[in-house]
Amino acid sequence: MAGSEVVLLDTWISLFGMRVRIALAEKDVHFERREEDLTNKSSLLLQMNPVHKKVPVLIHDGKPICESNIIVQYIDETWQNNSPPLLPSDPYLKAQARFWADFIDKKIYDAGTRIWRRKGEEQEIAKKEFMDWMKVLEGQLGENSYLMGKSFGYVDIAMVPFYCWFYALEKIGNISIEKEFPKLVAWAKRCMERESVSKTLPDPHKVYEYALELMKKIG
Repeated sequence: MAGSEVVLLDTWISLFGMRVRIALAEKDVHFERREEDLTNKSSLLLQMNPVHKKVPVLIHDGKPICESNIIVQYIDETWQNNSPPLLPSDPYLKAQARFWADFIDKKIYDAGTRIWRRKGEEQEIAKKEFMDWMKVLEGQLGENSYLMGKSFGYVDIAMVPFYCWFYALEKIGNISIEKEFPKLVAWAKRCMERESVSKTLPDPHKVYEYALELMKKIG
C-alpha cells in the first residue's frame, strides 16, 4: 500500500480516535491527522461521515471508513504485511476478540461515561456497574500479558485508551481502580511500554481537567 493517502479526522480526547492512532502506529502507516472541532464540525467530516457526523473517520485514498473498531479491523486487513496481525487468524479467537471489543464499548465505556455525566443515585449505579464490568474484564485477562493472551492486539487497542481516563474517574467517582483491579492496571502499564500507546494517550491530568469543564457545562 505504499504511496496511498491516509487521513484521520480525529480529536485529541476521543478514546475511539486513540484506537485508530494506535493501530496505525502498530502497522507503521504514515498518515495525516486532522484535529476536528466538534462544536464546529468541518465540511469534510460531514461529507465523509454523513450518518453519524462523528470522529474518528479514516480516509484512505478518498474513501471513508467510520466507527473505531471497524477502522482498526480495516487497518489490520489492509496493511497485512506491516507487523504481526492485530486480530487472531483463527475464526473462533477472532470472534472472541470482537466480542470483548463490543463488551468494552457497551459495558465499560457506557458505565464509565455515566460516572462523570451523572450525579447522586444515578452516579452510584454507574459506579457499581463500572466496577462490576471491570471485574469481568480482569477475569478475562487472568494471568495473561494481554487481554487475548500473550500478544498485544485488537482487544488491547479497544481498551487501553480508557487508561488515560482512570485518574479522572477515580477523582470524580471517589473510587480506586488500581486498588480494586491491580492486574488491569499492570496490563495498562505494560501497554504503555509500547511506543504506539505512550505517544497516543494524553496526560491523565489534562483529561481530568477536560472532564471537569464538561461537567460544568452539563450542570
